[in-house]
Amino acid sequence: MDETVALYDTDGKPCGSAPRSLVRRDNLHHAATAVVVLDAEGRVYVHRRTPTKDVFPGMYDVCAGGVLLDGEDPYDGAVREVAEELGVSGVPLTPIFTGAYEDTHTSYEAFGYLVEGWTGEIRWQPEEVDWGAWIPLEDVVARLDDPMWPLVPDSRALVGPWLRARAQSSSVR
Repeated sequence: MDETVALYDTDGKPCGSAPRSLVRRDNLHHAATAVVVLDAEGRVYVHRRTPTKDVFPGMYDVCAGGVLLDGEDPYDGAVREVAEELGVSGVPLTPIFTGAYEDTHTSYEAFGYLVEGWTGEIRWQPEEVDWGAWIPLEDVVARLDDPMWPLVPDSRALVGPWLRARAQSSSVR
């Protein structure tokens, strides 16, 4: 199925739609969500993307997420994506950042959210995730500095600063 994806302008506003295949082929500016999931101990759920993903296959990620569909609100898209990819549902999401990301593979407006204190089961969507584990926040932040750690570059750029700030505020307490 070729989903219809919401296109966004450079001001971060919806401005149309296009089939996902066209968005990927032409690297059209769109919108996507990123949901960081922390457990009750403050560990980050880190997963590896399947080798069949259309963008950044086989790389690690520190958040669940995906493109916004035509007419979809960012919060609703984030709720949908974290439920689909990791089976995390029935909890509120807290907005943590917005920003833009662009490279030769993708260009989008990012809407970041947090699930904090998750105690439920993680259930991977097999088409999206092929490994995952809870990793202490400090270890994730240390890995952000390792250029050899194959973390998706958009999460490193967009979510990395939030994770660093969270780790710093946690260590101050």
